[in-house]
Amino acid sequence: MKIIWSPLAHQRINEIADYIATDSLAAAEKWVNSIYDSVIRLKDFPKSGRLVPEVEKDDIREIFLGNYRIIYGIEERQIKILTVRHGKQILPIGDLDIE
Repeated sequence: MKIIWSPLAHQRINEIADYIATDSLAAAEKWVNSIYDSVIRLKDFPKSGRLVPEVEKDDIREIFLGNYRIIYGIEERQIKILTVRHGKQILPIGDLDIE
């Protein structure tokens, strides 16, 4: 399976990294690399993430990296990373781009 990143997911990663970088540029770079590295396993195990409680759809799932939720959709031959959110933030359903 191929992994595709939505523009929103990239935007959220950049926003979070900018915030982390106010304390430590090295920590921000490490966090960004960890985010990208953490989704690699989804190529082989797309259903390894848990169902997103806000939508409870089998094809919308999430994995966690520390306090952050990486929310993705499973499509026919690809995994689409929809957004990245802090676990304490409310998840706007519009971020998921689902019907």
